[in-house]
Amino acid sequence: MAKSFVFSSESVGEGHPDKVADLISDSVLDACLAQDRTSRVACETMVKSNMVILAGEITTRAKLNYEAIVRAAIRDIGYVNSDDVFHADTVFINNYLTRQSPDIAQGVDAVKAKGKKKAEQGAGDQGLMFGYACTETPELMPTPVMLAHRLGRLLTKIRKSGKVAWLRPDAKTQVSIRYEDGKPVAVENVVISTQHSADASHGQIEDFLIENVVKRVIPKRLLTKKTQFLINPTGRFVVGGPQGDSGLTGRKIIVDTYGGWGRHGGGAFSGKDPSKVDRSAAYMCRWVAKNIVAAGLAEEAELQLAYAIGYPDPVSVYVDTKGTGKVADVKISRAVTKIFGFKPADIISQLNLLRPIYRETTNYGHFGKAGLPWELTNRVAALRAAVK
Repeated sequence: MAKSFVFSSESVGEGHPDKVADLISDSVLDACLAQDRTSRVACETMVKSNMVILAGEITTRAKLNYEAIVRAAIRDIGYVNSDDVFHADTVFINNYLTRQSPDIAQGVDAVKAKGKKKAEQGAGDQGLMFGYACTETPELMPTPVMLAHRLGRLLTKIRKSGKVAWLRPDAKTQVSIRYEDGKPVAVENVVISTQHSADASHGQIEDFLIENVVKRVIPKRLLTKKTQFLINPTGRFVVGGPQGDSGLTGRKIIVDTYGGWGRHGGGAFSGKDPSKVDRSAAYMCRWVAKNIVAAGLAEEAELQLAYAIGYPDPVSVYVDTKGTGKVADVKISRAVTKIFGFKPADIISQLNLLRPIYRETTNYGHFGKAGLPWELTNRVAALRAAVK
C-alpha cells in the first residue's frame, strides 16, 4: 500500500512584522562588517505601531548612523505609503544596544584566559545546529517550502513594480503537498494572505493572485481539480505590518530553514555575526548536507553539530541519510570530518563569512539561494574520493 500524507510549509513576505525586525537586524550587522570585519554583533529588533526598538550587544570600530540604517531598511521593504502608520520617515527609534559581555568575549577570542581550555577562537554559545538537503528540487531543498518562498518572492516583485497599486508589504504564503511513497504528487491547497489598500475588493484580490501568482509558480502537474485556493481567507487584510502586530528578530526560524521538513536547533540567525555558531554552524551544516546529496552519496542528508561555549571543537558531529545513503552513514561521517573543518574559525574561513552578505539571507529562506557560499557544491569530488 502506498504511503500517503500531506505536508505543509509557509513563508512570509518582507513586510511581515517579524521579517521587518530581521531585516533591520541584518542591516545593522552588514553595516558593522562593511567597516570592521572583527565586529561582534547580536542585534535584536522589536517593531510595533510606529516604533522600532534596537537591543542587544555590539562591539565594533564601525561608526554607524543607526537611525539612517533603520529608515533605509523600512524604505526598502516598502512602508512608504501615506496611509502607513509604520512609515520609514516617521517611526520613532529607540536604541538600547550595549557592548558584548567581556565574559563571552574571552571565550570567543583566540586568546588564553583563566579557566578556558584552549587559546583558540571558541564557539559564541553552546547549542546544536542542523543542516539538510534532499533531491526533491533543483536547489536540493524540500518542495513545500521552496514553493511557498517562490509565491512570496513573486508577490513582492509584483508589489515593488508598482503595477498593482492596492498591494501592501505584509504577506504570508503556505503550500500543502500530498506525498505518495515519498514523492510530491499534488498540491492540496495554497494559502496567500496579503495586506491591501482599503479600496481593493476581495474578489479582485482573489482573482488576481490565483491567475498572476499561484498559477505562475505552482507547476501545472501538481495542480488538480481538488486543489483549494485560500486567498485572504479572513475576507479583509487592510491593517497589517507592525501597525497590526508586533515583530521580533528571529521569530521565523522554520521559514528561514526547511519549512519544518528538516530539523532546526532552535537558535535564530538574523542580526548575529558569524562568531555565533547558531548562525555560522547552521550554514556549515547546510553546506555539508548539500554536498553529500550533490555527490550522489544519498538522496537525503541531515547533519547535526553541537558546541560548548568558548570551546573550539564541536562536541558532536552526526550524519543521517534517512536510509537513502549509497554508502554507510559512518563512512560518510568519516569523510565529512576529514574534508570539512568545524571549528568556528574554520567555518568562517571556509565560507568567507566576515563580509556584509547577510541582508541577502533575510527573506525567503537562508537556504536554496544561488550565490551564497553555503549553497556551493564545491566539495563533491573530495567527498566521492573520500568514501571509496
